[in-house]
Amino acid sequence: MKAWAIQKTGRIGEDTLKFTEFKEPDISPGEILLRVKACGVCHTELDEIEGRLKPSFLPIIPGHQIVGEVVEVGPGVSKFEVGDLAGVGWIFWACGNCEFCISDLENLCPNFKGTGLDAHGGYAEYFKIEEDFAFRLPCSIAPEEIAPLFCAGSIGYRALRLASIRDGHILGLIGFGASNHLVLKMAKRLYPSSPIFVFTRNPKERELALSLGADYAGDLHNPPPDPPYAIIDTTPVWKPAFYFLRFLRPGGRLIINAIRKEEIDKDFLLEISYERDLWLEREVKTVANITRRDIQEFLDFAINTSLKPEIEVYSFDEARLALIDIKNRKIRGAKVLKME
Repeated sequence: MKAWAIQKTGRIGEDTLKFTEFKEPDISPGEILLRVKACGVCHTELDEIEGRLKPSFLPIIPGHQIVGEVVEVGPGVSKFEVGDLAGVGWIFWACGNCEFCISDLENLCPNFKGTGLDAHGGYAEYFKIEEDFAFRLPCSIAPEEIAPLFCAGSIGYRALRLASIRDGHILGLIGFGASNHLVLKMAKRLYPSSPIFVFTRNPKERELALSLGADYAGDLHNPPPDPPYAIIDTTPVWKPAFYFLRFLRPGGRLIINAIRKEEIDKDFLLEISYERDLWLEREVKTVANITRRDIQEFLDFAINTSLKPEIEVYSFDEARLALIDIKNRKIRGAKVLKME
């Protein structure tokens, strides 16, 4: 089969992410095989390629927002039949037995495996996974419109839950790419009386935010018009999140929704004042991985409310270009590889 594989870590290019041939996966009992129809493109793949997030082995096929048709089922499979449409997110596997798994925190499982990081992912014609970590999907929705829901949307859903706001509370969003544009759409449905402030350096992203219903859109250096109750940061850099800490209401919460941050430049000084930034019971919380419950609840919510992402579609052979566009902040909503 054809696939994109990370050959080595370093600056994204022809020698690090290569279009190549792989053996089609053989499935075991309890597993299903998908013919991939669409796969979302995420900044996490860029982190893997450039070495901020270490893959378990090389070469490895990245991609963790996968939608495909079930073309083969292994012995013992009961949830899926050949011809079903199925999807897969970042959670490839968790043990199910540790203290975290039995406490509805399988995202913190010490043996957690990430799709495309610890096992081959969806930048490929075929992909396999245990049936318990795949999700049945309606065939009525285009695969390229569902794919971003498996990470950008689901991880945004988890971030919004962790923000712990109520209707009427001001919500701030730092960065406005694949995840936060879906957070805005969610928040407008869940908290219709809550003002939403968006902060991003990209003027086109600010325009998109306003067109989707944001109450304010400013640059990363602009203070918010009013103090937010919560702020969700999705940027790959350090400074914006900690700059906005000072503007949180007392008792407010900053949610950092990023699996890695880029290295701090040697000339960069991160200034945090306890009194100004953290006192008055302000909190900083990070989003780590994702649970199957997050994905299923968000899928149900998105389907029931007709929530769809804004997408930019790339052909399968344009995967490297899509990631370079993310690196260069050429972003409008979510990027998706369409295989067919």
